[in-house]
Amino acid sequence: MARSTDPPNIDELRSLVRNKGLRATAPRLAVLRRLLAQKTPVSHGDLCAELAPEGWDRATIYRNLIDLTEVGLVRRTDVGDHVWRFELVREGGEHDSGTHPHFVCNSCGEVACLPDEIVEVKPARGIPRALRKKGLEIQFRGTCDRCA
Repeated sequence: MARSTDPPNIDELRSLVRNKGLRATAPRLAVLRRLLAQKTPVSHGDLCAELAPEGWDRATIYRNLIDLTEVGLVRRTDVGDHVWRFELVREGGEHDSGTHPHFVCNSCGEVACLPDEIVEVKPARGIPRALRKKGLEIQFRGTCDRCA
């Protein structure tokens, strides 16, 4: 890829998808491009609203989100409202090792990614084994600065 700060171009996205064993279809690349532009996790509905003008239907977008999630290019999370949100796994970036914490506003519902170092899980006697494994999801809830 180009410099690590540059977003991948379309050929690099094709290569990324193919390296994961998937075909680099137009809708798959469209979904990746949109996720690449996002700073926070987005719902399927949000992506559909953005991609509808390009002619992609809801089912196609959903199938591609699931395919990209299964091969590890996209991460899926539920912040407690029963709506799956999707975000690109940015290898070599801030959140490249498993999940990372999120902040969810109780007022407006906005979801923000937080830096990994905001939470430190320390081993202690009697803690559930899940706390020692990767893939643990941590969410903070409160009122965002805009709603405060």
